[in-house]
Amino acid sequence: MADVTVSDICSEHRRRYPNKLAVIDGSARYTWPEFDDRVNRAARMLAARGVRRGERVLWLAQSSSRFLELLIACARLGAMICPVNWRQSGDELAFVIDDFDPRVIIWQQEEIGERVAAARELAGKRAEWIQHDSDMAGSYEDLVSTCRPESVSSEVDPHDALLVIYTAAIIDRPAGSMLSHRNLVSMATLTGRATGADDHSVFINSGPLFHIGNFQFESLPVFVMGGTNVYIRRVDEEEVLRLIAAERATSAFLMPPTILKMKKLNADAGLDITSLRPGPFAPIWGDALPPDDTLWARHTGGFGQTEVTGLSILNAYGGRGIGNSGRPSPLCQVRIVDADGAEVPDGSSGEIVIRGDTVHLGYWNRPESNAKRLRDGWWHTTDLGRREADGTIEFLGTMTRMIKSAAENIYPPEVETCLTAHPAVEQAAVIGVPDPQYTQSVLAVIVLKDGHTATAEDIIEHCRTRIASYKKPKFVEFIDVLPRVAGSTDYGALDAKFGGGGYPGGANVAS
Repeated sequence: MADVTVSDICSEHRRRYPNKLAVIDGSARYTWPEFDDRVNRAARMLAARGVRRGERVLWLAQSSSRFLELLIACARLGAMICPVNWRQSGDELAFVIDDFDPRVIIWQQEEIGERVAAARELAGKRAEWIQHDSDMAGSYEDLVSTCRPESVSSEVDPHDALLVIYTAAIIDRPAGSMLSHRNLVSMATLTGRATGADDHSVFINSGPLFHIGNFQFESLPVFVMGGTNVYIRRVDEEEVLRLIAAERATSAFLMPPTILKMKKLNADAGLDITSLRPGPFAPIWGDALPPDDTLWARHTGGFGQTEVTGLSILNAYGGRGIGNSGRPSPLCQVRIVDADGAEVPDGSSGEIVIRGDTVHLGYWNRPESNAKRLRDGWWHTTDLGRREADGTIEFLGTMTRMIKSAAENIYPPEVETCLTAHPAVEQAAVIGVPDPQYTQSVLAVIVLKDGHTATAEDIIEHCRTRIASYKKPKFVEFIDVLPRVAGSTDYGALDAKFGGGGYPGGANVAS
C-alpha cells in the first residue's frame, strides 16, 4: 500500500475544495482544480526536458507561486527542486549549480539578473535555462501554457527526496539538505497543530524560499490543510500590509524589523489587518492585532535545523518547562549522547541526536559527511543540549569545539553560558590550550560590562560553584572585544592570540 505524497495531497484537494483558492500571486488567482492543472502542465514541461525520478530542478529566482507549482510538479515526477539563495554572488551561485547539477534552471532577470549572468558564465553547461519573469517565446509561462493539463503519473516513493535546501552545515563547503515527501508532510502536519493552520488559513509567503522557516511557518501547513498561499516577490512593507487587508491573511513570514516598519506605516494608512495572527511576535505587534491563542503564540520557540525539517523540538508540545526548547515532536525521538554516542543521564550535557519522520535523507553528493552525521539511524546535530527532569530539552549552543581534559569532554557553549551568567561579564568565549598532563586546559576570554570589574579568581570561583570542577577555566584573559567572523566569535583568532590548540580530532564545526 502506497503512502501519500505531496503530489497526492494537491490532486486530492481539487476534489476536496473544488471552489476554494489555492494560490494568489498578483493578479493570478487559482482554485485548487486550476492550480492542479497548472502543476500537470509544469510536470509535462519538465518531463519533456528529461526531468524524471531522481533528476533535479533549480529555482534561481525570488518568491513566486510558480515555485509551488514546480515543487508539486517535481513531486509528481519523483524529481528534486532546490530554491537557491538568490542573494549570493555569481561565484557562489555557480558552485551550487555545478554541485546540484540540475537538468533545468528556472531563472529571474529582475533585480538579480547580473548575478545570474555571472553564475551562468561560470557554471557547467548541462542545464536548460528558462526565464520565469518574461512572457516571450521560450519563457516559463509560454512553455507551460502549451502543455496539456491532464494528470501525469509516474513512480514516486514518499521517501524520495523532493526539496533540497543548501545550508552551511559542514566545514568545507555548503551542502544541500535533501528533504523527502515524508519529511515535509510530517513537518507540515505537526507544525499546523501548533499554528492552527486549516482550510481557512491564508498565508503570505514573504519569507525567502531558500530558508526552511517560510515552509514550516507556514506555507506547507497551509498547503497540506487546503488553505491559500499568497506570494509576494520579496518583502515590501506597504505591499504586505495591503495584502493582509485585501486577502484577510491569517499569517505571514515576518521578522521584527519588518513588523516595526509595518506598524509605523499603518498608523497613517489605517488598514484593517486584524485577520492576522501575531504568533510569537505579539509583544511587538502590541494592540495592533487581536490576541492569539494558538499553541505557537502561547508557547513559542524550540530547536531545529534544516536537516530535521525545521523545528523538531517545540515548547508548543506540552507547554513550557525547565528546558528552553521544549519537547520533541510526536514523530521524532531525541537523545543526548556523549562523544562515543552513548546516552548520558538526564541533567548532563551532550550532543543532541534525532531520528524520526522529519530527519532528512542526508546531504546531496556528500557521502562522507552523511556517514559521519547519520550513524546508527540517528542524525548527529553537532549541537549541545541537556534533557531536564521534566523531559524538556535545554539547548546550550553549537559544539564549535570540544575540549579534552584528561578523560573528560568539555563543550565550550556550556562553560560560556555559565560565564555570561556572572554579573560583570558581557561576553565570553572558551578555548582549549595544550596541557602536558591533561591534554588540554580551559582558557576563558572575557569582555567585562562597562563599569564592572572582576578578577580571574572571581571568574573561576563563579564557575566552580555552578558547573563540574573539571569544566571551570584554569586560565582567564580579559579583552575589550571578541573577534568576529561571519557574525560569530572567531575562535581561530582567539587560538592564535592565546595559544589554543590540541583539540582531539580537530575543531568540530557545528551546523
